[in-house]
Amino acid sequence: MRWYILLKTNVRKEYIELKRYLPNTIAMLLTFYFIFLAMFLGIQVIGDPGTQDVNTQYIIVNYVFWFLTVMVINQIGFDIINESMRGTLEQLAMSPMGIWRIMTARLVATTILNFIIVVILLLMSMLTTGQWLNIDVVTIIPILVLTLFSMYGLGLIIAGISIVLKQVQAFLQILQFILMGLTFIPLSVAPILSFFPFVKGVDLMRSVMIEGLTLSSINLGDIAILLINAIIYFTLGLATFLCCERIAMKKGLLAQY
Repeated sequence: MRWYILLKTNVRKEYIELKRYLPNTIAMLLTFYFIFLAMFLGIQVIGDPGTQDVNTQYIIVNYVFWFLTVMVINQIGFDIINESMRGTLEQLAMSPMGIWRIMTARLVATTILNFIIVVILLLMSMLTTGQWLNIDVVTIIPILVLTLFSMYGLGLIIAGISIVLKQVQAFLQILQFILMGLTFIPLSVAPILSFFPFVKGVDLMRSVMIEGLTLSSINLGDIAILLINAIIYFTLGLATFLCCERIAMKKGLLAQY
């Protein structure tokens, strides 16, 4: 019950901020849409006409999931920075739920609200290009859930680093391009990336949405990699966050910026 209340509160908080700063929310949506338009126009101008349709579908899936990874993984770092600047980080630490539970709930809340934006971007992209992807909800949901757990783990690592170092905005900006690389590079080019967080999930999503892959036809080995990545990265992320939290409490970093 406490987890439900915590999640509900954080969803409400994130929704209020998106609504209250609506111009910023719209600007963010348009920014990512214009980035997609630039990619799409690039394919139309210099791409091979014989593979334009497939390349366009590839770009749609990649950029949509790049947006999701940036919002889920990067946003939590900015949240920690904002809490520190407002002087409310120590109050979160004194909460009966503790910082890690609050931040985990905030990660889920951010995912829920940004997933709505992802759907909007996906529809806008398909309408713009006239390329309609295979949206198999039964296959997509289990893959997405396991992929999100590895994203949450990476997000908790970023949050832990932010608690200790405070000023990590430059790193978070660089991280956006690293996430773009991990999202866009196909596993056929670099199979080793299967063991990186969320990369295998995005690759399977591409297969589902472009090639029509179904849940029953997914290799058990692929499911095993997804599951192992989810467990390892979430556990590693939580352990890193708790370690950074102890360091911050020991050094008295929670009460100052």
